[in-house]
Amino acid sequence: MIIRPAKGSDARAITAIWNQEIIEGVSTFNSQEKSVSSVCDAILSRPNAFLVAESDGVVAGFATYSQFRAGVGYAHSVEHTVYLAAEYRGQGGGRALMAGLEKVAKEAGVHVVVAGIGGENLSGIAFHKALGFVETGRMPQTGRKFDRWMDLVLMQKIL
Repeated sequence: MIIRPAKGSDARAITAIWNQEIIEGVSTFNSQEKSVSSVCDAILSRPNAFLVAESDGVVAGFATYSQFRAGVGYAHSVEHTVYLAAEYRGQGGGRALMAGLEKVAKEAGVHVVVAGIGGENLSGIAFHKALGFVETGRMPQTGRKFDRWMDLVLMQKIL
């Protein structure tokens, strides 16, 4: 897999991957699907903060980050998102995306990367732990999706 900066033309593929997780997954509590135009706008407004994993010319996954919380005191802390299309999981693309994202984040002056993970997403928690993230908090019943309350696990990695 090749890791490269995302382009506006990748928005449709990124949106499809993201919406699949929104519709079916427990890694995000968001239940509102993304639009291609909003994803394209995000890519174009933060070009260094979006990466894609490409396999044989197909966008297999993506990673991005944005400031963790508003305000200048959080300017060096970001929260990230990383998703792969189901058929590309388990092939090292997630690790490669995260390595690339950490590199560009560090170059941009980021000090801490935060992961907000649904408590039911045990593979996501294990994935982040394997990458050196540590659990820093667990917020019971903070999110709601699929007509049930879900815990939020906060993990972080100091770059």
